[in-house]
Amino acid sequence: MTDEPDVQTGVGEPDAFERLWTPHRIVYIKGEGKPATGEAADCPFCEIPQRGDDHDALIVRRGEHAYVVLNLYPYNAGHLLVCPYRHVADYTDLTPQETDEVARLTQQAMRVMRRVSSPHGFNLGMNQGAVAGAGIAAHLHQHVVPRWGGDANFMPVIGRTKTMPQLLRDSQQMIAAAWADEEG
Repeated sequence: MTDEPDVQTGVGEPDAFERLWTPHRIVYIKGEGKPATGEAADCPFCEIPQRGDDHDALIVRRGEHAYVVLNLYPYNAGHLLVCPYRHVADYTDLTPQETDEVARLTQQAMRVMRRVSSPHGFNLGMNQGAVAGAGIAAHLHQHVVPRWGGDANFMPVIGRTKTMPQLLRDSQQMIAAAWADEEG
């Protein structure tokens, strides 16, 4: 018998650290669900709007050329993605109509999020290409990430864990309802 901890099962000498287990993140870490080919037939952003129920698909708003969906692996609560329906990788390949609608949906997403959760600011951005950090590089998507003072605490830095105060389905329902009110 050895005094070494069993790293496979987590058994070992107790220490001063608590563990917050987030096993659902392993799917993202392993890259599961990412397109293997980069083709539209293999793309989750092409598949999401084909689902029948927006609540189940986490879609909060549909436009003519683009839609808004909650990120399955959010940086913060209410992290939205604005995606064109068309399978296109590069921002410069968007049509003028797609460019306009992605911009308008991004602005509207900010207004809606301000109303439902009062963020102090936003991170907006597109990662163009895998080398630039795009998780799904084959399908363009704009990130709309609400931010609050103090939202980045020790958990992501020390624990490599992000705590989320709200379930995605609850966020979808709240944001979709507020979006409908905004347009109504």
